[in-house]
Amino acid sequence: MNDLLLLSHSKFARFWIKIGIAFKNGFLAVKRFFINLPNLIVAALKKIGSFLATPYYAMRYGDWKTRLSFLIFGFGNLAHKQWLRGFALLLTEIAFILYMTLFGAGYLGDFGTLGTTETYKDPNTGFTIIGDDSFNILLYGTLSIIIILFVVYLWFVSIKQAYEIQYMSQINRHLVSASEDLRNLGNQYYHVTLLSVPSLLLLIFTIIPLIFMIFVAFTNFDNAHQPPNNLFTWVGLSNFQTMLFGGGLAGGNTETFSYTFWTVLAWTLIWAVLATVTNFVFGMIVALLINKKSIKLKKVWRTFLVTSIAVPQLVSLLLMSKMLSTTGVITNMFAQIGIQNVRFLLDPMLCKVTIIIVNMWIGIPYTVLSCTGILMNIPDDLYEAARIDGANPYRMYVNITLPYVLFVMGPSLISTFVGNINNFNVIYLLTGGGPNYDTNMHSTAGQSDLLITWLYKLTVNDQDYSMASTIGILVFIVCAVLSLIAYSRIGSTKNEEDFQ
Repeated sequence: MNDLLLLSHSKFARFWIKIGIAFKNGFLAVKRFFINLPNLIVAALKKIGSFLATPYYAMRYGDWKTRLSFLIFGFGNLAHKQWLRGFALLLTEIAFILYMTLFGAGYLGDFGTLGTTETYKDPNTGFTIIGDDSFNILLYGTLSIIIILFVVYLWFVSIKQAYEIQYMSQINRHLVSASEDLRNLGNQYYHVTLLSVPSLLLLIFTIIPLIFMIFVAFTNFDNAHQPPNNLFTWVGLSNFQTMLFGGGLAGGNTETFSYTFWTVLAWTLIWAVLATVTNFVFGMIVALLINKKSIKLKKVWRTFLVTSIAVPQLVSLLLMSKMLSTTGVITNMFAQIGIQNVRFLLDPMLCKVTIIIVNMWIGIPYTVLSCTGILMNIPDDLYEAARIDGANPYRMYVNITLPYVLFVMGPSLISTFVGNINNFNVIYLLTGGGPNYDTNMHSTAGQSDLLITWLYKLTVNDQDYSMASTIGILVFIVCAVLSLIAYSRIGSTKNEEDFQ
């Protein structure tokens, strides 16, 4: 539908027409995906084939030095006097063999069961017999799998380099020496040198724990299965079934988990939308007021905003929590003017309203500073042309200011929305997730809990690590889907070069 035909309808009709167009575009996008799915599969198979082609050609056409590189990492490099690369690959293989022989193979062998022998006390001797530790088996098994994948990649590199060196030596091309490799690490591959240590730390402290926690979601690692005294094992998709639909676990009120999850998810999404929209709308209003030409002392107002940001959020939220408690300053002020028993943090609905208002007080200064920079860069010619055409301030705001700000801040708003889904500080420090539910809810979830704070409580209070990991995966899926949809729709990604 073109713009003229759309404008011929009423505002109410235009709204529903746009909703219909959005659903139609979404359906067409899904349809295009499935239509292109065979092409995507073929392209993926071609890439896999090209990856496997190198070992095939190396084995078929390579000399004995290249073929021996299939068994001895870096042998092709060492045979052609590339000592640095050869010894690096060879030492990696030796270290891998020692690791798997002395350490990794045992954990990897028990990875399928996560242990079979529990720790127990021998009734004859009275000694405690140490059994399997499911936690260590899962952790070091995960580490072993990652190491194996890395060594497989190095095996491919060893074969590829041996085959390339063979070809280069046959055509009498210069082979890079060890000294040249060292110089290249500071010149041509300087970026690799700089990023190697951060990448290694990222792997150790982020990626491996993340994969480990994903695996935990497929186990029954909870307070009843605490290693080393008790074993836990794989349960497949049972935790996801319990969380999403109820059922799936042996024993316990599994329907409570599902009901709690959907209730907390609904509040999480409502909170994320309201927290993002309120901060943006009111922050933009304040920015417009400060940037009006008639407003004096602009630098002073901006300084106040920066000062409020300088106060740590932890301090602000804990202070507000005390002030809004039943004996706090704000509650006593209401009592003095005749409004008794105001339960800011104990009444379910008032608690949520209070959280949103406090979040506005914390978040609006950030939006104001962002909007101020954008507003100062909107060309005055646009407003001058609008005035000549007879546009009033409201029309100029709707057609010039708001689209311009949304175009620039679109990615930031999406990031803020995802951040609010995982906004642990505001909820936990202000209300602790309370007040608690009376019935039909999981005991650790409160009425203001988000999924992220409920996850924390399941981990710390209940030691229900498997269900907490399940929630973490589901939160990631929700954030990823919403982010991808939003990023694909905003103008900032469609028209990066210009503003329309």
